[in-house]
Amino acid sequence: MNASTGKVNLLGLTQPQMESFFEQIGEKRFRAGQVMKWVHHFGVDDFDAMSNIGKALREKLKANAEIRGPEVVSEDISADGTRKWVVRVASGSCVETVYIPQAGRGTLCVSSQAGCALDCSFCSTGKQGFNSNLTAAEVIGQVWIANRSFGTVPAKIDRAITNVVMMGMGEPLLNFDNVVSAMHIMMDDLGYGISKRKVTLSTSGVVPMIEELGKVIDVSLALSLHAPNDELRNELVPINRKYPLAMLLEACQRYISGLGEKRVLTIEYTLLKGVNDHPEHAEQMIELLASIPCKINLIPFNPFPHSGYERPSNNAIRRFQDMLHKAGHNVTVRTTRGDDIDAACGQLVGQVADRTRRSERYIAVRQLPVDGAPAAASQS
Repeated sequence: MNASTGKVNLLGLTQPQMESFFEQIGEKRFRAGQVMKWVHHFGVDDFDAMSNIGKALREKLKANAEIRGPEVVSEDISADGTRKWVVRVASGSCVETVYIPQAGRGTLCVSSQAGCALDCSFCSTGKQGFNSNLTAAEVIGQVWIANRSFGTVPAKIDRAITNVVMMGMGEPLLNFDNVVSAMHIMMDDLGYGISKRKVTLSTSGVVPMIEELGKVIDVSLALSLHAPNDELRNELVPINRKYPLAMLLEACQRYISGLGEKRVLTIEYTLLKGVNDHPEHAEQMIELLASIPCKINLIPFNPFPHSGYERPSNNAIRRFQDMLHKAGHNVTVRTTRGDDIDAACGQLVGQVADRTRRSERYIAVRQLPVDGAPAAASQS
């Protein structure tokens, strides 16, 4: 409900919520499907454009509801085809959404919070602190905006957005209800019809909410690991002090095994020069993940101002990858995408007050998953 207008924003309603809304205004439940198709399939935000809905109902909708996505502040397109949208949410903060195209697929990296409270030491989003949770409409609104920009409609065979990853700004599990609602809309055939295997949530390790996630949805799961032992992870990912590795990996295993099909955990590991990229770290990682079905994304650090960290050499990256490969792991090294528009992995932060001072605008986007996802996305 929009406090200033008293109207319900239909953009963020799941199918059951939409059906309930229509019942509340004295209409049949089937109207929910009609309106959801107009909103999500065709990107409509004007009730008068809904041609299969009678005038009386359209007037009732105008009086009680709205379709309102976040305000688009800017859209940039990289030389490699990567796109970045900066959008302003109700709190007044800006968040960023990144689309990465690759042969046969296109992955949208979506933010869940303005800022982040977890303060991972190498993450630029964490440096700005926590501002606000995004509403369900603001989370799914990022998909809606991107979809509209591509002109995607159901009749098109090749949809621009094939994968969505909750790996942008913020920790998704700390905005649980709104993120879950948005992911349900992503997977709903009346929404965006994206396969549950191609919707991925990435977490830094909020163990109780991983347990809750398995009760309400079955999306793919990615873990921002970044260190193979508790001592180092306590330093890089402070939430590890509350939920150490043994507890965290047990929760992830329970979630994956509860999906009831052949699914694996995606491990995200940002390589930091001289910090977590030594051979002994690879050996510790091999031991840590020995009994866990997983695939590993190695993410060479993308520097941002005053981070205090550096990208490892190519030789160090290859050495680390080779050690994991020889131990039998499926390992991918992510290549940088969109760095010319500040959309590369680890560069999203949402500072857009002065678009001309590019050196002061850096963004933190989480790494994209291995499951059909392209290269580029997060360090937090």
